[in-house]
Amino acid sequence: MATAVFMPKLSMTMETGTVIQWFKQEGDLVREGDVLLEVLTDKINIEVESYSTGTLLKIYYGPDQVVPVNQVIGYVGEASEVVPDIAPSAEPHSSTEATEVQNEQKENHETRERESVGQKIRATPVARRIAKDNEIDLSLVNGTGPNGRVQKVDIEQAVAARSAKPISTQPETTTEPRSRKVKVEGMRKVIAERMAVSANTAPHVTLSTEADMSQVMEVRSTLLPTIEKMTGHRLSYTEIIMKAVATALSRHPKVNASLKDDVIELHETINVGLAVAVTDGLLVPVIKQADRKGLADLTTETKRVAGLARDGRLLPDDMRGGTFTISNLGMYAIDVFTPIINQPESAILGVGRIHEKPVGVNGQIVLRPMMSLSLSFDHRVMDGAPAAAFLQEIKELLESPYHLLA
Repeated sequence: MATAVFMPKLSMTMETGTVIQWFKQEGDLVREGDVLLEVLTDKINIEVESYSTGTLLKIYYGPDQVVPVNQVIGYVGEASEVVPDIAPSAEPHSSTEATEVQNEQKENHETRERESVGQKIRATPVARRIAKDNEIDLSLVNGTGPNGRVQKVDIEQAVAARSAKPISTQPETTTEPRSRKVKVEGMRKVIAERMAVSANTAPHVTLSTEADMSQVMEVRSTLLPTIEKMTGHRLSYTEIIMKAVATALSRHPKVNASLKDDVIELHETINVGLAVAVTDGLLVPVIKQADRKGLADLTTETKRVAGLARDGRLLPDDMRGGTFTISNLGMYAIDVFTPIINQPESAILGVGRIHEKPVGVNGQIVLRPMMSLSLSFDHRVMDGAPAAAFLQEIKELLESPYHLLA
């Protein structure tokens, strides 16, 4: 009997998934564990593997189609078997079976992310897509990722090497402006949709202030060798800012909240998301229970998830359960910006660069390392005064960071 392939449900909040591409076509032979297709969900691309061996008999949904979870999206079975011409509706009795199968898929996927897979060519979903678009044979590309995993940069280098050609000495004969069109799809499409929904549904108000980072610089300089010895990583300002934010959230529970169906949910757990820029967009891995972690643990965890994000190896659980987000653009020499809230959270903190500027201190103008902080909050959830008190708490913690070590 033919085995159905379902749209997997990989998080509690996931209601739909988007088909990115199929790696097999109807009529192809597949083995258990072969990657059938790539699905976009929760801002992350997931490879869906076959859990049976046979022939891919039917594909019901193509690239860019949005499909409800637990929906049948294809069949694998004997070549002579007959399957429906149109996708069957999801039936209640199939939900349990689908969930079991999807859990198995998820476990297999996560296991395979961490273990060797023998002869299978390891490649990130992005790398596979670019390789397909440019007709690059993955088996001929040397992967520079963990366990030889082929990464995007490897494919880009392969494309560049193939495209290399002598520079023409002939002058350009056309005066028409050149351009190229990039289809909005995948992660870019999800980000576009979610930011538009957030901006159009949540009335954003942004407050800004500046923090004197003199003492933070002292604390970081003092703790650098100790934390590097403990963790193997260098303590950055991001971890100190995250510690201040998590501490402030514990003292201002109204900010650690979400609005859904006219109900404000005050979260008892403080999970801080950190916006990480990647080549194709933006990911927000989550540091769970950040308020309970010291600077060493925050350094280890932040470096771990940021590295996974940049390598395209984040798992759904790494991005699940965020209650507040930090977006730091200080490394780009940005002073102030107005970040858009990562729904369903109710606020987000934008962090600017640290730079010396003249400030008044005890009647004297002196140079101090100042850093801007911008808090965008959902005015449906809270008003200006409690939001301002929260931002003030962060500023005071950063200007007296030794209190964070208590």
